Amino acid sequence: MTKMRSVGAVMTALLVACFAFQLNASMLSPALVLMEKELNTTAAMIGLTQTVFFTAAALFSLFLPRLGDMIGRRKLLTSMMGLTAVGCVISALAGVTGSVALLFIGRTIQGVAGPTVPLCLIMLRVAVPDPKRYGTLMGVITAINGGIAGVDAIAGGWLAQNFGFDSVFWTMAVIAVIAAFAVRFLTDESTVDQPQPMDWLGTFYLVVAVGSALIAINEIAKLQNANWLVVIGLIIAAAIFFMLFWRQEGNTEHPLVTRHYLSSRSTWALLLTTVLTMTGIFAIMNGIVPSIAQDTKFGAGLGADVVSFWTLTPYALAGLLMGPVAGTLAGRFGYRRVLRYGLIGALISLAILMFTMNGAAAWVLLLVSILAGLTYAGTVNIMLNGLGIVLSPSDNPGYLPGLNAGAFNLGAGISFAVLYAVMTSLGGGYGGHLGAIITGAVLLLLALGTSFLIPKAAGQPAAAS
Repeated sequence: MTKMRSVGAVMTALLVACFAFQLNASMLSPALVLMEKELNTTAAMIGLTQTVFFTAAALFSLFLPRLGDMIGRRKLLTSMMGLTAVGCVISALAGVTGSVALLFIGRTIQGVAGPTVPLCLIMLRVAVPDPKRYGTLMGVITAINGGIAGVDAIAGGWLAQNFGFDSVFWTMAVIAVIAAFAVRFLTDESTVDQPQPMDWLGTFYLVVAVGSALIAINEIAKLQNANWLVVIGLIIAAAIFFMLFWRQEGNTEHPLVTRHYLSSRSTWALLLTTVLTMTGIFAIMNGIVPSIAQDTKFGAGLGADVVSFWTLTPYALAGLLMGPVAGTLAGRFGYRRVLRYGLIGALISLAILMFTMNGAAAWVLLLVSILAGLTYAGTVNIMLNGLGIVLSPSDNPGYLPGLNAGAFNLGAGISFAVLYAVMTSLGGGYGGHLGAIITGAVLLLLALGTSFLIPKAAGQPAAAS
């Protein structure tokens, strides 16, 4: 289809869509403590609502990018933004009614926005064929994943403090509606050259398998309160449905993902690195660091309305500024090498936090947030997303970015479940926060190890892989 829109128009629409998704992912971070109080529930329950959102986002990400290849990416992304707005309204009503159940339902529906970033990157690649220009613009879009220069966190904290947390969701809903219109009228439709029927049976098997595994992990995270019969049942279900998925992909004429691609290191090594990275750092930067900053016993004792200025804002702004730079460095030195340096830098930021968090001054948290923003949000995040694009085969461009988006959201959900469970099991306070950070650092170290298993991109120069 002939392209009619300018690159500027396309970028505007894609950035607004990414804004809409990112608001759902991070705008609530400074409001989590307040949500716990307003809904008269526990920190673990609020953490679980975050897990539900990222779980849903992970499951939708498994197949929606591939569906976009078939039916049209503009059509799909527009629909995703509309459904996200509906979910935001339901979550806002939870604040009005005081219903935690409504919050769970709303956050689940909001999860449909999960594959927004990979869809945007694929649409951008269609609109911008020049590799160098694409790399720079990709860095801008992907950097949004780390936060919208902190505006989302600042606005979230201010809205929650002054108008209640439901106002945060009303704001999300408005932006999602704007994004739906922007995508519909500022971008062109695109599909693969020869669209094939969607493998819905294989999709069902994969979603059930991954969903069962994630629910089992969440149950295990309850530690002594876990129902181990449920855990065993879910693990068995996950194994059975994955075997059914594997069999389906070998028997169907139009598989969601061929067995060859599934067994390739381009797939499993990248996905494993993404999950480990996200699990290790996401909840720390988006929940635990703001919690330390607000703690009056061992933390900095900051209020919810200013905590973002010291933590989430510099973290997001550093990531946003570093994104295009990281993209340029990847083109010169290789995605994998830049990824590893970024992981090392993220580990250093957690090490600093470990040794300074007891009685930490606000400026120390500021330093940690900036370093994590430069290394994770602005470097590791961009490299993992970029690898999902360059390692994808031309005959199935949506599968790996989609699975990788699922891995991002899966890791984020597990991060809140596991790290908060560690914190709770250690009694909260200084010891609980320290234990969670140490756990995150171990996971990041494992991610660094698995990054060496990611292969070079086929058909790409060595410097670009």
